Amino acid sequence: MKTFRLCLLLTAMAFVSGCAVQTPPIAQKEAPQSAQAQREAQAAVKAQAPATPTLKRKIALGRVTNETVYGRSLLRDQFNDPLGKQVTDMMSKALTESGAYLVFERPDIGRVQSESQLTGSKLNLIGVDTLIVGSLTEFGRKTVGQSGFVSASKKQVAFAKIDIRLVDTSNGHVYFATSGAGEASNEASSTFGFGSRADYDGTLGDAAISQAVGDAISKMTMEINTKPWQTYILKAEGSRIFIGGGKSQGIKPGMTFSVLTAGETIKSPQTGANITLPGQAIATIRVDSLFGEGELNEGSVASVVSGSIGNKKIRDMVIRFDGAQ
Repeated sequence: MKTFRLCLLLTAMAFVSGCAVQTPPIAQKEAPQSAQAQREAQAAVKAQAPATPTLKRKIALGRVTNETVYGRSLLRDQFNDPLGKQVTDMMSKALTESGAYLVFERPDIGRVQSESQLTGSKLNLIGVDTLIVGSLTEFGRKTVGQSGFVSASKKQVAFAKIDIRLVDTSNGHVYFATSGAGEASNEASSTFGFGSRADYDGTLGDAAISQAVGDAISKMTMEINTKPWQTYILKAEGSRIFIGGGKSQGIKPGMTFSVLTAGETIKSPQTGANITLPGQAIATIRVDSLFGEGELNEGSVASVVSGSIGNKKIRDMVIRFDGAQ
């Protein structure tokens, strides 16, 4: 009888172990806004032809530092900030790939100047409309899990938060501030000691920072796009008017634009800042052709279809998109 009971017990244990071995491993999980989802969304946006001009704003990344305790040590000073440099590089890459900005180098401008001196060429620095400054204010990891009688689970979570602000380079005014947050995780579980394992994943932190960067840039772009699309006259020659902006900014032949007088700029007694008064529409122009190669030297050739620019000086006029194509 004892032998029979022992055999029965061994058979039951083998059956349970066999079932545990067959337990499928838990697939790795990511945050709702995964890196793959962001890439697919960006690809979908790029595949769509622009319905309206997307004037590329001139921006530069200024100070983006790590203000968390992560990565700090006595051997590193404020200038040895690898995590801050990583965030800066991620933001620069994301801004460039968005296709909505002309991004100019500022953090490593010294290296650009040194290279220019070595080749004997003159470095023609271009001023920007907006300077982006900010910091990584939250960054960390945690491990959470649950355990039962025969099962256990373990989840690794990395999170990051970035605060940025936009500075108007003409007066130093901070006209917009926002935050971006990101989270990435993976999870594993086991039954009777069998199943998937959750080893340390060093890429979770990078994924969380990447999502935080994308979130901040998305909010920033929405704010910048609320400003009117406008450009300037390069030269007026007979019936032809040369304006800045071409193919890469979404301009196509047949589009029409309004020509406005540049409003007078006066100093406000209330705030002490300069205020530009609204200009007056004086003409409508139509794009006839495009010229140039590359974002920095493209332009359009237009002709007047109504109104007149008269003998006004070029610097006293601006071009604004009126929605017609």
